[in-house]
Amino acid sequence: MAESIDWEWYQKKEFMNRLGSTMKPSEVNPEDYAVIYYAGGHGVIWDFPENKELQNISRNIYENGGIVSSVCHGAAGLFHITLSNGDRLISGKKVTGFSNEEEKLAELDQFVPFLTEDELIKNGGLYEKAAQPWEAFALEDNRVITGQNPASGGPVAELVLKQLQK
Repeated sequence: MAESIDWEWYQKKEFMNRLGSTMKPSEVNPEDYAVIYYAGGHGVIWDFPENKELQNISRNIYENGGIVSSVCHGAAGLFHITLSNGDRLISGKKVTGFSNEEEKLAELDQFVPFLTEDELIKNGGLYEKAAQPWEAFALEDNRVITGQNPASGGPVAELVLKQLQK
């Protein structure tokens, strides 16, 4: 649910122009960034997992001491990020993303190519989730910051800001 501050930003022409002219991954220099954020939504399930350009940007940001973050289905962007040493970024790290239960409650589990929770586990993540579906839940493990569902965007942002202040 959008808050009043969100609407303030959406009414700023400069901000909206920037949203309408985002760079392609091939135009991004990872050296210029301290954080990458994988937004959620069901569409990213098809867009993120095999996107090598985003994986390379993420690896470079992370290996330069930066933060890799996601919320909800955006965690699909984390599945195949491989570090220079050959390890998967999420291997052995506490992570979260849209839960199997939430996917079933949304009645979309039969339409998606995979369940985010299952894939995070399959790719080495130590999956955690809120006590109840749809509750805000976010966590950080060694500069990997993830949020479970749409309600978790704010908590992810708070963890990112806290990490940047270290």
